[in-house]
Amino acid sequence: MFRSLTYGRSILTALALPITAVVGLAVATPAWAVDCDQIMGMLEANVPSNIVVDTIKNSGARYDDEELQCLAEKGAPPDVLEAARALKEEVEPERGPDGNRGVGDGEGEGDAMDEVKDDFGDLGDGGDGGLQDLPEEGEESGTDPRIIKECIELYRAKKPLTSSKCFFDLLESDEFPEARSKLYYYMAKSLDDLELYHGAQHYYMQVVRRGPKDPYFKYALPKLVAIAEYTGNDIELLRIVHKIPADQFPRQAKNHLFYLMGRREYDKKNLANSAKWFQQISSKSNLYMRSKYYEGVINHERSKYRSAVAAFREVYKADNQPADAREAKEYAALKDLSLINIARIYYELEKFDNADTWYSQVDRSSDYWAQSLFERAWTNFMLTRLNDTLGLLLTLRAPYYDSVEYNPEGELLRALTFFYLCEYDEAKRLLLKFERRYKPMREELKGFLGEYDTEEGRKLADQAYDAYFEKDHEESKLSKQMMTEVLQNRDLNSIVDHLDMMDREIGTIDEQKSVWRDSVGAHLKKVIETDRRRYKMRAGLALIMELKNQNRKLADWLSQSQIIRFEIVDAERKTLEKKARDPLSLAEDEADKTDFAVSKDIIYWPFNGEFWDDELGYYVYTEEACQ
Repeated sequence: MFRSLTYGRSILTALALPITAVVGLAVATPAWAVDCDQIMGMLEANVPSNIVVDTIKNSGARYDDEELQCLAEKGAPPDVLEAARALKEEVEPERGPDGNRGVGDGEGEGDAMDEVKDDFGDLGDGGDGGLQDLPEEGEESGTDPRIIKECIELYRAKKPLTSSKCFFDLLESDEFPEARSKLYYYMAKSLDDLELYHGAQHYYMQVVRRGPKDPYFKYALPKLVAIAEYTGNDIELLRIVHKIPADQFPRQAKNHLFYLMGRREYDKKNLANSAKWFQQISSKSNLYMRSKYYEGVINHERSKYRSAVAAFREVYKADNQPADAREAKEYAALKDLSLINIARIYYELEKFDNADTWYSQVDRSSDYWAQSLFERAWTNFMLTRLNDTLGLLLTLRAPYYDSVEYNPEGELLRALTFFYLCEYDEAKRLLLKFERRYKPMREELKGFLGEYDTEEGRKLADQAYDAYFEKDHEESKLSKQMMTEVLQNRDLNSIVDHLDMMDREIGTIDEQKSVWRDSVGAHLKKVIETDRRRYKMRAGLALIMELKNQNRKLADWLSQSQIIRFEIVDAERKTLEKKARDPLSLAEDEADKTDFAVSKDIIYWPFNGEFWDDELGYYVYTEEACQ
């Protein structure tokens, strides 16, 4: 099976961030004048604090605990804080109608295929009647029954295992239906602290499904976003984000939800709408560079080349300070991909010299250096720098890249280049080798897709996933490099990672004491097993679509190989006819006349079949052009 392999992740994947980066943020911002960001903006612009205080007092604003906490955390002066505190207002929660559509605490969520089709239904818009809003996260209502207060105290005492059992028992008994939303929320927080993230996600979702008018909605949604950032899996959020009014996005989660809406619209090919969502992301957000990158991609697809280059340049030149190593890696990748995309635009405009210059700026330490070399090889081919083309492709044949990069087109370009150099025997040898290697892969893909790429077959998509990721597949002709390429699919990669996380959570559950394991743990395992099939269905569908894409490309490349071989036969016939008309041309070719005299800044070393790290990227062939 291929699942045990370690794969890289596409940059369009929602890269994971530490859960602590978001999980501590809890409440939403009312749409009042002169909010925290505006106040800090005035202070950062060196507006005197006494003027800021007067502005606050005269604005008619009211401030909740979240705004006050925001001001304190951002270092507002004491007089500004005091003025804001004097205008504090306790906000009563919006009460929903009776009969709110909750989902209960059952394990199932409907038929798996319905879930895959995004049959989520409308989010509920009601609350739980008598629940009061939380003045600040973790502060329960004074009217709560004693047992609920005791459960919350266990959570506050950092006893998440015990508190989760307490909340679970209350949910199972259904003794306090009016408090179910609160119990879901604190159950999720307890599981969050136990690092049982799928279980926590399940319970946060129960709250979010009740809709924006539920008093715990604005606390649960940012937590759900935090888990998605940590796990790299946005599937659940993508199913619901479009059902939440944008003006109900909690402030702490707003940028991420804007980003998800942009992604959702992009995947639906609604490029103009997608761009509008990305443009709403704050320049101070860690998602800003990602949104600008998408903006460049969207403008490129809309043939707005100048705007696309401007967006990619902004990403490339950005001086954002990453919060951690993971974010630093993401920023570096975005910068390199921006360089590549600028080069692609110049290539598309047939400004090949410009394209070559941009490709050459990708650093050799980059994860995308091999990709830049391959695309640069095509650029040099278009410039008829055939020896440079072969030199760049030689680097990609070094053991390191050849063992991890899936690049059939590079092999085809190499054969095509030798053909243009009239090295017909070498070109034929490479093409026959290419066809021997990739025809069996194509046949396997055709057979697989014939079984699953039908309406009936797609209903068995979870079995399609099992075929390559759960069961031994030693007889497969698909190479490890191809499966690495397949797993660059954003959705597939994130689901595979999430399924692995589910397995780890089951292991964690099995390690607990029996009193918890046989109650809370047993229920969580049912939730995981129910969701596993739904996730595997999605993964299977993503796998089918990606393998269909790979099959299409292989079919095209194999057809090109046959066309080139036909052209070689025709070129050889013409060469023989020419030689028949000119017998002197049958004389032996002249001895090798390669001139090893080069610039004094370069040392020329003939290639002997060994690859050295400091030579990669500098190879140049010395083939003679056709006469």
